[in-house]
Amino acid sequence: MAGDFQEIFVFSITLQDVIGNILVAMICGIAIAVLYKYTYRGLNYSTAFTISLIMLTMITAIVIMVIGNNLARAFGLVGAMSIIRFRTAVKDASDIMFIFFALTVGLASGVKLYSIAIFGTIIISIVYLIIIRFNFAMPQSREFLMQIVANEQQLPENPFHEAFKKHCKKQKIINVKTIGEEDKNMMEFSYYIKLKNEDNSKELISEIKKIHGVNQVNLFFDET
Repeated sequence: MAGDFQEIFVFSITLQDVIGNILVAMICGIAIAVLYKYTYRGLNYSTAFTISLIMLTMITAIVIMVIGNNLARAFGLVGAMSIIRFRTAVKDASDIMFIFFALTVGLASGVKLYSIAIFGTIIISIVYLIIIRFNFAMPQSREFLMQIVANEQQLPENPFHEAFKKHCKKQKIINVKTIGEEDKNMMEFSYYIKLKNEDNSKELISEIKKIHGVNQVNLFFDET
């Protein structure tokens, strides 16, 4: 009975196991990083985050090997990790998914479950690529933010109605404000719009720019 209890605190691992675990974690980590790089659709791509996915997978495998089945090490590691303060905010939900992806694969690699690590990486990557390829969960009609800067005194009555009627399924004004302190007539109009055909967005911008009094037109995809 005493021998069984002592085995809880004893963990042996060979150099071959260490090298094998780290190599599998590295290969899977590279695959995860490549998947992230080529599927990222946001505006704030980070090279450092991509590299961190590789390192996170390998480090997790090493941490698991360090802990082994030693309860004292596990509690000690929890205490040490509680001191660390992670101040980098993760804004994109897909980034959180990739972090958990790397952690999970690193865990599997660290306990020599190579088949789970490798095939799990392959299967999840294929599923994610399919989701991205077919725009799963993407709304059929995206909402855009249009900002129009114009001289209010020079604008005709109801100036944007015809252009919006021609190209938009829906439009809603959300903000009107003055631009600058010197010229009180310069106004910025903000609209949420849904286009009938997103390929014709340039035509909508061109038509609004031709309206007398309009100085500037900006169209943004609203990701929020």
